[in-house]
Order: sequence, then structure tokens, then C-alpha cells
Amino acid sequence: MTSVTIAMTTDEPAPASPVATAPPPQASTKPAPSKPKLDALPPFRVLLHNDDANDMVYVVETILELTPLNKERAVTAMLEAHTQGLSLLLVTHREKAELYLEQFQSKKLVVTIEPAT
Repeated sequence: MTSVTIAMTTDEPAPASPVATAPPPQASTKPAPSKPKLDALPPFRVLLHNDDANDMVYVVETILELTPLNKERAVTAMLEAHTQGLSLLLVTHREKAELYLEQFQSKKLVVTIEPAT
């Protein structure tokens, strides 16, 4: 068997497909709102003071309860405050430092905050 291929040609051009053009984007005159960056907020130190009223275990347990510090860091901070009189617990922005201050005071521990400049 022989196969025959027939090609049909026409003299008419193929119809042009419609091309959609998008309108140019509108220029926004308002800047996009930006969120405040935590890195841009002034840092504050949260300082633990030594006191003779609280047990060392209670101090470590309270640090663990109120802060993101791990047990090793909490023990180190407590011992530093006990031997040196003062220990840096952490550095954060002012609002969070004030929250830590109130929470430690509610647990009868002496904590102060100061700018970390």
C-alpha cells in the first residue's frame, strides 16, 4: 500500500489573533505603610540584683518562668548576682523590659532596667 499526503494551500492569509494589551500600571502616590522594626527600638538592659530574702533555687525558677533563658544561663545569672551584686539577665526593647520589671517585682525579686546605650 502506498500512502498519499495531500496538502491544501490557500492564498488567503491566516486571521490575526487579537492581542490584548494591558493598561499601563498606575503610579501610586501613597508610600506603602511600613511596620516598625524591633531592631530600631532602643535597647534596654534588665538587671537582676542580689537580695538576702530569696532562696537561690527560687530565683532560678523565677528566671526560668519569666524569661526565655535556659537553666544554665539562669543559674549563671543568679550566681553572678549573688557574688557580684548585679547580673545582666537580658537586653530587649523598653516596653518588654518594663514588663519584666513588673513581673519580677510581683515575685518579690529586685530587678531594674536601664538604657543599653
